[in-house]
Amino acid sequence: MHLKLKRTPGIYLAGFMGSGKSTVGRILADRLGWEFVDVDREIEATQGTTIGEIFDSRGEAEFRRIEAETLAAHLKQIECGRPQVVALGGGAFVQEENFSRINNCGISVWIDCPFEIIEGRIAEEGLDRPNARDPQKLRALYESRREGYARADFRVDGSLVPEAVAEAVVALPLWK
Repeated sequence: MHLKLKRTPGIYLAGFMGSGKSTVGRILADRLGWEFVDVDREIEATQGTTIGEIFDSRGEAEFRRIEAETLAAHLKQIECGRPQVVALGGGAFVQEENFSRINNCGISVWIDCPFEIIEGRIAEEGLDRPNARDPQKLRALYESRREGYARADFRVDGSLVPEAVAEAVVALPLWK
C-alpha cells in the first residue's frame, strides 16, 4: 500500500462539478469497505439549506469557510486512521488551504471529465449549481480550475461510466 495512504487512509476525489465524484465515490467506498463522505451533501445537511442558497444569501467566501471547516473535520478522522473516500466540492481542491491539508493526509485523485460531458450532466440533473448559471462563466471556470486539479496525486478519465472510473482508481498503484 502507498505509504501516504497507509499513514492516513483517505482518498479525495477532486474534479469539476458534474465530473462524477459523488457517484464514483460511493462505488469506490463500497468496493473498499470504507466510509463515503460527500462534502457538499454534508454541508447542505448541517446548514439545513442548499449550496445555491448559501452562495446567494451568505456569499461564496462564507461557503468556502464552511467547506474548509467540514473538510478539516474529516481530515482529523482520517489522521486517526478512519478510512474514508471523500468527494470534494468542485472548488474545494483548488483552494490553497484545502489543497495543502489534503496533500499531507492521503491520496488525491482528479476525475478529469471533458467539458461537454459535464455540461450535459449539469443540464440533465437540473440542479441549482451557483457557478453553473451562466454557460460562458461555467466554461471559463472549468478552464481556470484544470491547473489546480492537475496537482492531484493521480488522474483518471472521467468520461467513462462511473463503475469504470472507480475501477481505474482501484487499478492505481496505491495498493502495492
